[in-house]
Amino acid sequence: MSTAPTGAGPAPAPDPARPSEARERLLRTATELFYAEGVRAVGVDRVVAEASVTRATFYRHFPGKEDLVVAYLRSVDAGARRVAGALPEGAEGAAGWLRHLTELVSQELCRSGFRGCPFINAAAEHPDPRSPVRRAVGEHRRWLVEAVTAAFRRTGHPDPPAAAQRWVVLRDGAMVAGYLADPAAAQEALRAGAEDLLATR
Repeated sequence: MSTAPTGAGPAPAPDPARPSEARERLLRTATELFYAEGVRAVGVDRVVAEASVTRATFYRHFPGKEDLVVAYLRSVDAGARRVAGALPEGAEGAAGWLRHLTELVSQELCRSGFRGCPFINAAAEHPDPRSPVRRAVGEHRRWLVEAVTAAFRRTGHPDPPAAAQRWVVLRDGAMVAGYLADPAAAQEALRAGAEDLLATR
């Protein structure tokens, strides 16, 4: 993990009760660069320059680059949970939630600048499963699997864990195919696969 330059001295900790505009700017900049160009390809100096902050400001908020990468992934995770919304009660509400989640992924495939799943991309660049980056990826994956499993359970599916695993594999495959091949074809395959799973209840 990177640390502040030797001789810089300890930076004062930011007040967690007061959101920092500089931190948000760093995170927004990192999010754009990491997703577009890859985590390892983008260094701290690039983020600092494009966010128009000083290195001292960067280290005041993030002890090192790895901490920034984890913050980036957790921010994407929080956004995904927010747009997914709460799982409704009842079979039809849960089925609607699954269709909504499927549609969110489907629309992402055809978005301008799409280059795959940010979590899969980050995991590919961090092979050590014990690393903080892989742990952040794992947190998102656990939420996704657990939420989809709960949704299938509420729909009355006879095997919710298996259905959830199949949905996640469909989602992952669509993310890769949407970037490497025809996004519209990947979009259609994902939607059809999700409907097949929902029909088994």
